[in-house]
Amino acid sequence: MDIREYNRMAWDKEVERGNKWTVPVSAAAIAAARQGRWEILLTPSKPVPRAWFPDLEATDVLCLAAGGGQQGPILAAAGAKVTVLDNSPKQLEQDRFVAERHALPIATVEGDMANLPMFSDQSFDLIVHPVSNVFVPDVRPVWEEAFRVLRRGGVLLAGFSNPAIYLFDYDLADRTGILQVKYALPYSDSTSLPAEERQRYIETGAPLEFSHTLEDQIGGQLDAGFLLTDFFEDAYSKEENDLLTNYMPTFIATRAVKPYHKTRDEDTA
Repeated sequence: MDIREYNRMAWDKEVERGNKWTVPVSAAAIAAARQGRWEILLTPSKPVPRAWFPDLEATDVLCLAAGGGQQGPILAAAGAKVTVLDNSPKQLEQDRFVAERHALPIATVEGDMANLPMFSDQSFDLIVHPVSNVFVPDVRPVWEEAFRVLRRGGVLLAGFSNPAIYLFDYDLADRTGILQVKYALPYSDSTSLPAEERQRYIETGAPLEFSHTLEDQIGGQLDAGFLLTDFFEDAYSKEENDLLTNYMPTFIATRAVKPYHKTRDEDTA
């Protein structure tokens, strides 16, 4: 199966279904951002600290796998020059809709978060990468490409799932309220599910997901050359009624910086 092609079509369907991560921001949010009152999410509910951001005025920002008319338009209204890259054409349509409605400087590019040949080395000052690498089988190329296209001193803000969420049998949890371990990690919708269950899942048209180890999510950033400067944990809001959230944070956000000077590994690469 072509995972990228499948997930492209799946996220197009999510737009049609009105998934909350595909609904563009309001006109009121854009007006507030233009006056300096803004926030964005990398994870389900906790806004990113303003201290994590550079001055946005005329800053080149890449919203990486972040279509849907949410982060990109807010940052553009706050003064940034924004490019949104996403695998889903309909997600990108949401960004174009807001950009045209409010005359915002947003470029949209359809592409693979793990392969960015359309961007030159050191093209951006800031990369915003919300929880989306769960939809690719291998996360390390995402970090490597992000490092390449960031300028020296540039910042990567990333959100991702705690892999522990993929351990459990959620069908059983929905019926009984009991969390029971079912799957080994790393988990993959394409290989961890039994064949019949996988076929039923694919027939729903839902995006395929892949867990990634913390070694690949955090260690992968470090191995790519980033310096981690901060992080926080997050979870679904109470309204989401997520059982695991009662016991642990289920998402992580990190702030990482591309050093001003090359590392020894880069010099010898």
